[in-house]
Amino acid sequence: MKVNLPDKLYYSIGEVSKAFDVNASLIRYWEQEFPIIKPKKNKKGNRYFTPEDIKNLKIIYHLVKEKGYTLDGARIALTTNAKISETVSMIDRLEFVKAELQKLKESLVERPD
Repeated sequence: MKVNLPDKLYYSIGEVSKAFDVNASLIRYWEQEFPIIKPKKNKKGNRYFTPEDIKNLKIIYHLVKEKGYTLDGARIALTTNAKISETVSMIDRLEFVKAELQKLKESLVERPD
């Protein structure tokens, strides 16, 4: 899962939901269900997510949406498996390498010599 977000200190809930291709209500729900997601809130109550929150959301998204965990199962996996964040970052790197290799393959196919 590739999340396209610019490097910033804070992200709005709209930016986050668009990057993960989910509704903002799901992000708010995950915030209630998982204590590791703690966005900052301004006086109006608008949520602003830090890069650390984005990293945690990636892990939750991977467990729930890609692996099919229930919310309880994802919560247990987060507390018991210390290497889950390493696994998710490794998957991200491998997906990047795969995409680069596919681009290279396409560029080789396009050139009829």
